[in-house]
Amino acid sequence: MNKDFLCLSDWSLEDLEKIFALTSDLKSKQKAGIQHHLLAGKTLGMLFEKSSTRTRVSFEAGMFQLGGHALFLASGNTQMGRGEPIKDTARCMARYVDGVMIRTYSQQGVEEFAQYSSVPIINGLTDLYHPCQVMADLFTVIEHRGDYRELSYCWIGDGNNMANSWINAAAAFGFELRVATPAGYEPDAEVCQRAADAGARILYTNDPSEAARGAQVLNTDVWASMGQEDEQQEREKAFSGYQINMDLLALADPDCVVMHCLPAHRDEEITEEVMESRHAIIYDEAENRLHVQKAILATLMG
Repeated sequence: MNKDFLCLSDWSLEDLEKIFALTSDLKSKQKAGIQHHLLAGKTLGMLFEKSSTRTRVSFEAGMFQLGGHALFLASGNTQMGRGEPIKDTARCMARYVDGVMIRTYSQQGVEEFAQYSSVPIINGLTDLYHPCQVMADLFTVIEHRGDYRELSYCWIGDGNNMANSWINAAAAFGFELRVATPAGYEPDAEVCQRAADAGARILYTNDPSEAARGAQVLNTDVWASMGQEDEQQEREKAFSGYQINMDLLALADPDCVVMHCLPAHRDEEITEEVMESRHAIIYDEAENRLHVQKAILATLMG
């Protein structure tokens, strides 16, 4: 089992499915009001370079429910924000806390932090990957649809960190995935190549209809991610036609489910009607960030 949780491709299928099993157990205990203090006396350091709602609240609440404590550190208020080398911060923090979650821009920076840290490092989001989110997404699919491996998934929209993470998931778990992005907004080429080398069943297309046809799980994200706000108008033009709406759902499986990692720009990448429809499992997905991350924390730090 890997010391850190930086990218799904670092983990075996067996170990990832153990996280799902632990997630189910911890969620059941939490719903039943049964204490599960697997991390009593443990501390998680949380480094944030990117702002957050769900990541901060879910990790902080999760550590409390596990009997531990979480420390919120905004990068601008740390010595890293003043230019301290990552390796110096990493080696010092490892002497204070039992694990570190980092939400930032650079995947390379997270990997460097993990290289110099003697305690587990969790990727809370980078511009390249969002592994905790895709694990929560898949756990939500399991809850609603059962065996996730036999389903057809599609990603419609930007080839961003979530698209990259879904590609990694298709390679790790073996399900069929279709990725529809506008030309020039494709997922990371190295991520796609590694998935192909692993035998992943992935179709890449510029046609959202092709991706959605018969799909049982549809997923999207905002067209302009954090740090891309100055590209908003340009991206709105490029992504015209990539909206998940009721017309697109009509092409999918009649019992399809729709996900979005949030925050959503309603009536932009996804319509209000779809978000409020029987197909949407978006808020179950958001809740499951808490439960999946607790399982990750307990696995790495317990």
